[in-house]
Amino acid sequence: MVGVLAKALFISSSILVQILSVLMVIVNGIRYCSLRKNKYEIVTEGRVVTMVENHCSNDHCHCEAERTCLHKVPIFSSLNPEEMAQIAAIITDREYKKGENIYFSGEAKERLYVINHGKVKIYKVSESGKEQIIRILYPGDFMGELSLFINAPLNSNAEALESTDVCIIDGQKLNGIIREVPTIALKIIEELSKRLQNAENMIEALGLHDVEQRVADILLNMSAGIDEIKLTISKKDLAAHMGMSQETLSRKLTFFQDMGWIKQVGHRTIRILDREALSDLGRG
Repeated sequence: MVGVLAKALFISSSILVQILSVLMVIVNGIRYCSLRKNKYEIVTEGRVVTMVENHCSNDHCHCEAERTCLHKVPIFSSLNPEEMAQIAAIITDREYKKGENIYFSGEAKERLYVINHGKVKIYKVSESGKEQIIRILYPGDFMGELSLFINAPLNSNAEALESTDVCIIDGQKLNGIIREVPTIALKIIEELSKRLQNAENMIEALGLHDVEQRVADILLNMSAGIDEIKLTISKKDLAAHMGMSQETLSRKLTFFQDMGWIKQVGHRTIRILDREALSDLGRG
């Protein structure tokens, strides 16, 4: 399982490098749109999109700041209202039930998916049928960017972990806007760079750290300096993300508890009792 996950992460990181190269080319020579005070009108595909402050309306959408996904997404956070209206005009919304797949590996979907509400897991399946979770996404995160920039099918699967609302952005039209608005491209570069770093860290952990070290590391990372961890995903999904079976994770958590390093409370809460011991274990 570890070998399969390491291979999958290596391939994903290589693809991210390709995307970053493409985006750096797009950034050069692109121009900013003009801005008019308070009210903005844009003609897109024969429709007039009008946006006043944080409210936009057209023939197909009526959105406010608290309802649209745009204000949750870092890659769109620096856009002015006129540019927001351009993106809003090419968005469709869809709700997915828990366990429903948003897309499958191998599909050619020229779309960017943005999570508005809910949680999504990005995963691969090995030849033996083992599920390997690459990352967990939350509101404001995006996925599906692979098919936008390197003209290749999706290389992973996406599944809703709970009832999830997703904003789906037309890829071809988004590419046209990206060429006009450099801040979007730069924000995507920033996010993909973070994912590349996380993938490299995971590959390093799988290659250099044993199971106990990886469990200690993930507990410390999730705790973020706080002594009580509230798991936002199941232990089964957490184990898959770490490249181990649920049984292995459960055994290690029980061992840590017996050693007095942690205390498990119910199924979703873990209290850190001895941070120093976990840190020493994580350093190997």
